[in-house]
Amino acid sequence: MYIVDGIAYSGKEELKVEAVKVLDGMNLLVKFNSGVERLFDASRLLNAGPVFAPLKDKKVFRAVKIEYGTLSWNDGKIDIAPEYLN
Repeated sequence: MYIVDGIAYSGKEELKVEAVKVLDGMNLLVKFNSGVERLFDASRLLNAGPVFAPLKDKKVFRAVKIEYGTLSWNDGKIDIAPEYLN
């Protein structure tokens, strides 16, 4: 079972990111395997610890990738679990 938007879904499928689009500022449009799309303001990560400091560089931020269902930057040195984005 997993929960999206307060709705419990049955099944064993774990939440994964399927698509991401970089928008203005530090905003990302994230689509999950549950079909849900979410706008995520990544600027809040800048206060979450030094590991996220490289995201201040627009070139690094815009180079976001999906690896194993999570968002990843900087050759995998930075990643964010889908549950945190949701």
